[in-house]
Amino acid sequence: MAFEKLKNFIAPVDDEYDDENEPGYDEQETKPVSTYEAKQTKVQGVPTNAQMVLFEPRSFEEAEEIARHLKQRRACVVNLHKLQRDYAQRTIDFLTGVVFALDGTIQKIGHNVILCTPKNVGVDGAISLDSEDD
Repeated sequence: MAFEKLKNFIAPVDDEYDDENEPGYDEQETKPVSTYEAKQTKVQGVPTNAQMVLFEPRSFEEAEEIARHLKQRRACVVNLHKLQRDYAQRTIDFLTGVVFALDGTIQKIGHNVILCTPKNVGVDGAISLDSEDD
């Protein structure tokens, strides 16, 4: 009995709770919460004015113009046959850096011919560069 008095003194039990004076709450319809959320993807249409630009540079300085077209999201075909070998290699190195920075691709499509594409341009297929005739 003494224990019950001590217990009620520390934490009194209110058996006579009157909830008539409390404002009522309407039951709202509950909706189950899904733990799975579909990944939202951004759909982008292919622009109808997509362009491909052809280049035949005669000096390394023309590589900057090619880079400008890539920045404007245009694919570029570059024929390097009129450049000396060391300037052609410098041009390829420069364009590789530009394409990498733009998340694009660079591919060899022929002897001394490369295709540089920005991120928004996809390339399907492959070209065999073997010199053997089948």
